[in-house]
Amino acid sequence: MRKWAVLAGFLAFVVLAGLGVFAVVRMLGNVPLLVPSGYPCKVGAPGTEQVELEAPQLANAATIAAVGIRRGIPRQGIVVAIATAWQESKLENLAGGDRDSVGLFQQRPSQGWGSAEQIADPRYASANFYNVLVKVKGWQTMRTTDAAQAVQRSAYPEAYEQWAGRSVTLASALSGEAGATVGCTVPDKPESRGAAAAEALVQGLRLDWGDKAGTLDAAGVSVTVKTEQTGWQYAHWLVAHATDRGVKRVTFGGRQWTSESGSWAGGDGTATGTVVVAEVHS
Repeated sequence: MRKWAVLAGFLAFVVLAGLGVFAVVRMLGNVPLLVPSGYPCKVGAPGTEQVELEAPQLANAATIAAVGIRRGIPRQGIVVAIATAWQESKLENLAGGDRDSVGLFQQRPSQGWGSAEQIADPRYASANFYNVLVKVKGWQTMRTTDAAQAVQRSAYPEAYEQWAGRSVTLASALSGEAGATVGCTVPDKPESRGAAAAEALVQGLRLDWGDKAGTLDAAGVSVTVKTEQTGWQYAHWLVAHATDRGVKRVTFGGRQWTSESGSWAGGDGTATGTVVVAEVHS
């Protein structure tokens, strides 16, 4: 009997030890050495706390920002829009949701936001959100969550605030205020390649930024800009859409991002060029 008791005690110790290791791994799951984050995109200045996202999330945030910039929406409005989409859909263009909710902002056809097909277009949904936001009196000085709630009428009015800080980081980068702060590592063999990828890239640029944005030429796809901030708006948009558009390299003002490195290099941090150039995978 004693022998069996000792054996049972040993087995219990092994089980408990295993559970303890599992608990430690769970607690340290965000430590890169043990469990890599797996997020291919990072936004923020090197050496600072960066925001990590999946490529589709960042691409959607870039579209939300582009629609706002074209509308002349102040940065805080873009912050509110990104934070709202982050809470409602995790920045994913969902086909469905609660009741008849659709898209990035989980807007509902039954509540007058448009048809399900229209709301499923991130550009339409973003414009919808801004159309209502700008009608909210004093939204510019409200907390992010209060401005978002004034548009969304959510059952959880405080929920948007948890995304405010990260949305500021994204909005600052995507609006071009902070240069060379958007980076993504792209798979070696993206589905979109060659001439078709270049044409799709120009089409995407024009859908988000207007009919005159983007030109196909021998160097790839180029966008002529007038200011450094505008240059970074386009450069960051191109990187944000690199995974779905097959972008291999983006160059602006002596600085270059590559899909292999996932980061910007070269130059002294000042972009003085007038052309943003993107090269797609062949």
